[in-house]
Amino acid sequence: MRLATSTLFLVCFLGLAAPAAHAQAEPTAAEPTAAEPTAAEPTAAEPTAAEPAAAAPPAAAPAAATPDPKTLFELLDMVKHGLEIESAENLRREQEFIKAKADQARVLAEARATLAHKESFSQQLEKSYTANEAVIGEKDALLTEQLGQLGELFGVVRQVATDTSGQVWDSLTSSQLPPRKDLLDSLGRSTELPSTADLEALWFELFREMTEQGQVVRYRAPVLTTEGKVEERDVIRAGPFSAVSNGRYLLWESATEKLRELTRQPPAKYLATVEDFEAAESGVAILAVDPSRGSLLNALTETPNFQERIQQGGTVGYTIIVLGVIAMLLGVTRWVVVMNTSRKVTAQKKSDYVNKGNPLGRVLAVFEENRDVDAETLELKLDEAVLRESSQIQRLMWVVKTVSVVAPLLGLLGTVTGMIQTFQMITLFGAGDPKMMAGGISEALVTTMLGLITAIPLVLMYDTLSNSARYIVDVLDEQSAGLIAARAERDHAGV
Repeated sequence: MRLATSTLFLVCFLGLAAPAAHAQAEPTAAEPTAAEPTAAEPTAAEPTAAEPAAAAPPAAAPAAATPDPKTLFELLDMVKHGLEIESAENLRREQEFIKAKADQARVLAEARATLAHKESFSQQLEKSYTANEAVIGEKDALLTEQLGQLGELFGVVRQVATDTSGQVWDSLTSSQLPPRKDLLDSLGRSTELPSTADLEALWFELFREMTEQGQVVRYRAPVLTTEGKVEERDVIRAGPFSAVSNGRYLLWESATEKLRELTRQPPAKYLATVEDFEAAESGVAILAVDPSRGSLLNALTETPNFQERIQQGGTVGYTIIVLGVIAMLLGVTRWVVVMNTSRKVTAQKKSDYVNKGNPLGRVLAVFEENRDVDAETLELKLDEAVLRESSQIQRLMWVVKTVSVVAPLLGLLGTVTGMIQTFQMITLFGAGDPKMMAGGISEALVTTMLGLITAIPLVLMYDTLSNSARYIVDVLDEQSAGLIAARAERDHAGV
C-alpha cells in the first residue's frame, strides 16, 4: 500500500513538473539560437532563427488542446507524450548547433585565408616602396647633377616670387591692378623648374609694380565706408603711399582686398590738403603722404582731439574749465565797464559841465553840493564819494584774481590724483603694459595744462583791470585833493 501511494505521488509530481520544465526550457534553449548570428554569417543564421518560430505552434497546440487528466493512466500518458516532444526538440536544437558550428569554422577559415592574402600583398607593397625609394634617390641625384646652375636660378625665382607676393599683397597698387598674388604664390611654392612664360610673368609683375609706384593715378574702385557699405568711387592714388576719395583718406585692407575709409580722419592740417589735391587736374598739388604705408596714418587717427583731451582731465579738469570760463566772462565784462568808465572820466576832466553819469562827475557833484561847508567836512565827504566810486569800479575783480591763483592749484591737485591712479595701476597690473598707466598719466598732465592755460590769461586780465581801475581811482583822488586844497586856500585867505 505504501509503495502504491509513493508511485502515485511520483507520477503526479512528474506530470505537473514536466509541462513547467518544458515551458522553461524553451527560452533557455532559444537564447543560443538568437545569439548564433553573431558568430555565423547572416545567411546561415536566418533558417536557424526561423525554425523555432515554425516549430513553436505545434508544441503549444497540444498543450492548449489537451484535456485535464482524469485518471492516473491519462496523466502518465501525458507525461510520456511531453517527454517525447521535449526529446525531439532537444535533438533538433542539437542539430542546429552542430550546423552553426560548421558554418563558423568555414567563416574562420575564409577569414584566415583573406588575412594571409593581405599580408602577402602588404609585403609586396613594402618591397616595391623600398625599391622606389632607391630609384627616387638616384633620380634626385641625377636631376641635381643635370640642373647645375639652374638649381640656383630656381631658388632665386622662388625667393623673389615669395617676397614680391608679400609686397604686392600689402601694396596700395593692388587696389587698381588685377589680382597677382595667386601667380606669385604658385611660383613661390612650385617644385618644378619655372618655364620661360613663368619667368616673363614674374619680370612683368616686378616691372609693373615699380612703374605704378611712381605714378599718381585716378581710377574707379570699391570703397568700404564707415557705415559698412561698399561703394564704387573715384579714387586718387599717390604712388604706394596714400589714397583719397571724397575728401577723405583711405587705407588698403589686404584681407578683404578693398579700400576702407578711416574711422577717424587725421587732424585738420593734413585733411585740408585732400580737397585741393583732388581738384587739381595737372601741375603740382600738396598732399600729406604716409611713407610707412598706413602705420603713421593709423597712429594719427588714434591721437585724441580737443574734446578727448578735456575728458582725460576728469572731474578736476572740468572744474578748472568751469571756473576759468566764469572768471573769463566776468573779467571781460568788467574790462568793458572799466574801459567805458575810464573814457567817461577822461572826458569829464576836459569838460566844465558836471555830468553825474561818471565817477568823476559824481565826485564833483558832491563838491558843488557842499560849497558852504568847511574844508575838513568837505574832505570827509569827498573821501566818502571816492571810496564809494572805487568800490564800484573794482567790484568783482577779486573773482578774476582768485581763479587765476586757484587754477594752478587745481591743476596740481589733478596731477597728484593722476599719479596716485598710475601707481595703483602699477600695483595691480605691474609696469609691463604702458596703456594701463596711460589714464592716470593723462589726467596728471592734462589737469596741469588746463590749470596753466586758465591761470595765465586771467593773471594778465586781472593786471590790466587793476591798472585801469587804479588810473580811475587816481584821477578821483587827484581831483578830490585839488578841490580840497582849493577850498583850504580860500578859507585861509578869508574869502
